[in-house]
Amino acid sequence: MRLCPACAAERPAFDAPCPACGHGILYRDGIAILSPEMAGEGEGFNADNFGDLYASEASSFWFQGRNDILSWVIGRFVRPRSSFLEIGCGTGFVLSRLQRDFPDTRLTGSELFDRGLSFARQRLPGVELLQMDARALPYRAEFDGIGAFDVLEHIAEDERVLSEIHRALRPGGHAVLSVPQHPALWSLADDIAFHQRRYRRGELEEKLRRAGFEVVMSTSFVTILLPLMFAVRRSDRNRRALEKDPAAEHRMSAPVTAILRATMSLELALMRLGLRLPAGGSRLVVARKAG
Repeated sequence: MRLCPACAAERPAFDAPCPACGHGILYRDGIAILSPEMAGEGEGFNADNFGDLYASEASSFWFQGRNDILSWVIGRFVRPRSSFLEIGCGTGFVLSRLQRDFPDTRLTGSELFDRGLSFARQRLPGVELLQMDARALPYRAEFDGIGAFDVLEHIAEDERVLSEIHRALRPGGHAVLSVPQHPALWSLADDIAFHQRRYRRGELEEKLRRAGFEVVMSTSFVTILLPLMFAVRRSDRNRRALEKDPAAEHRMSAPVTAILRATMSLELALMRLGLRLPAGGSRLVVARKAG
């Protein structure tokens, strides 16, 4: 069910006044603006980067490889359930893949910054998009699956977000989360991305359990490339490149992109066989709400 952002009463729809308090929600270009004070600029991300993301995601080994992994894990744990919310959907790159792979699933995308949603609307005609704060989800037992992919590390109150996700899931629903891993990998790239943290091994799982979840799958990815990633993050040359161009890490030649993409495809094949990777640049965790 949907909840009123003003009074938390049950609300059948966002496009009609709240029956309890009369609160009305602003719509802009067909998108509900639930946290208007944060829609333009807020904490945790530079909204000017959405244009670069929109231009580079489809040719990036990282975004392509992560999409392959996410589609597989969502298909395994969430399907054939009927509803899925992505928190921090950005330009809609992940949701566009899920829309292709699971056309009968009801998809919803949320993002704090309405600038990102303007790009997502181009990719996702017909998908409900909402501007809202992940720390105050206006739902109770609404979705079968909720995902947040490289989002929690931008939010200081990550455990509050996990509690909100728990409330918004239906009993038996699954949270699918990816985060950057290993504090030792912290570099200028994390500063540029406005990260609050890189997660220690086991940290996200502990926080999920405190929020009431049961962890059902946990694995690293970007494992094969971890030594290279560590070397690059420690490189003065890479630091200078990022200082000149914050998006430099996403710009690679086609042959290099193909090789790096192949390593992530190999990792996905290992995951499909049941192997869980102990270390890697990122962590993927699936957790279940009891019911």
